[in-house]
Amino acid sequence: MGNAFGMIPGLKPDEWSNDACRGYVIMAMEDCGFSKKDIRRVVGQLYEVFDLNSVEDAKEKYLSSPY
Repeated sequence: MGNAFGMIPGLKPDEWSNDACRGYVIMAMEDCGFSKKDIRRVVGQLYEVFDLNSVEDAKEKYLSSPY
């Protein structure tokens, strides 16, 4: 049986949060050498993106993106 939508293997459902996602973004951006100013800008934009889009919207954006 596959994972339920939104489930991450090894994590309990309540262990995932928007803050965890922000942390992943910060780590990735730091690893790629982005400036603190750019990281603050992206993390700030995530607040609006989370408020205006569903998890399904984000999944579809990722799946249809060239990244």
